[in-house]
Amino acid sequence: MFGIGDKVVYPMHGAGVIEAIEDREVLGESRQYYVMHIPVGNLKVYIPLNNVQQLGIRQIISQSEVPEVFKILENESQLPMLAWNRRYRANLERIKSGNIFSLAEVVRSLSQREQEKGLSAGEKKMYENAYQIMISELVLVEESHEEEMRLRLKGLLA
Repeated sequence: MFGIGDKVVYPMHGAGVIEAIEDREVLGESRQYYVMHIPVGNLKVYIPLNNVQQLGIRQIISQSEVPEVFKILENESQLPMLAWNRRYRANLERIKSGNIFSLAEVVRSLSQREQEKGLSAGEKKMYENAYQIMISELVLVEESHEEEMRLRLKGLLA
């Protein structure tokens, strides 16, 4: 269980802060929900308490883990070169895992591919989504501003 004020990651949406726990009725059934605010993009997400485990909700990483994320971003991608459809599915699974290190590998790989050959429309959208999810967590961990983090990551991915 998480509490109000906890900083958590919702794998396909990003990182945010639990602002409340509310009872809501959906389709005639009353359930409890976490109300999560995601500062990057200014989103409010309702997460059913009974689905937290299946959705992969987790606490944000610690400050001590940030250098490892940055190291992944600045090194050359280690992901195998696959046909675009296999690469897309593999990257999607990495994003869904909720693991920030896997997410960083996806961001690094797609950034490198874009610089070398360009990305398809689908991969470009995936890259932007993965980048946004990663920034949302790093902003909360580092207690920084979105633009500041974007500039920092741009420097690492150059």
